[in-house]
Amino acid sequence: MKRFIPNTITTLNLLTGCVGVSFAYQGRFDWVLYCLIACGVFDFLDGTAARLLQVRSEIGKELDSLADVISFGFLPGTILFMMLQETTTSAFLPYAGYLVTAFSALRLAKFNVDTRQTTDFIGVNTPMNSFVIISLPFIAAHFPVLFSQSYPLIAIIACSSYLLISEIKLFSMKVSNLSWESNRYKYLFLLISVIFLAIFQYLAMPLILLAYIVFSSLHFSEAGAKN
Repeated sequence: MKRFIPNTITTLNLLTGCVGVSFAYQGRFDWVLYCLIACGVFDFLDGTAARLLQVRSEIGKELDSLADVISFGFLPGTILFMMLQETTTSAFLPYAGYLVTAFSALRLAKFNVDTRQTTDFIGVNTPMNSFVIISLPFIAAHFPVLFSQSYPLIAIIACSSYLLISEIKLFSMKVSNLSWESNRYKYLFLLISVIFLAIFQYLAMPLILLAYIVFSSLHFSEAGAKN
């Protein structure tokens, strides 16, 4: 039975993503956030369960990507679609939000076949991108002038799509040991992220993404210098 546990958790990720999409279409972004957090937890647990139970499989790998396309691709695309509907009278422009869905799918496909990404990431991972996007409706609610027109959202879509498939190297939070010397930029990133969340709350995610890129750059620059 244990071989079914990781795939069951992955399926819960997919189903929760579908529920999140339905809430997004209703404009209930608080519940979208809860669903996205649950998706992130399930996405972490399925891989952890597979490693602990030693039941990794090709089906599980493919199912994980399919679930992520919904939870971290279709869901953020729907958020952007709904936000664009509020800022334009165009019948077609809101569908630009789903460019993020398309580039998320491309990013996941590249991840599956890119042997350079076995321990770290090349391009922003889809969960991080999704959490940045879910922060936008809350930022808009408190600072409506920022998204009173569609141009900022279009710029965010373009930037997000680029970062997903970019060649920017970013560390993963998996560690082979707990030493400060090997992981100090990861630890500093975690500390800064907690501080940003405590101080800025819904504003924190774009800042956390920026910190992620900066600390990853420092991490790999130092590693390159040592080699």
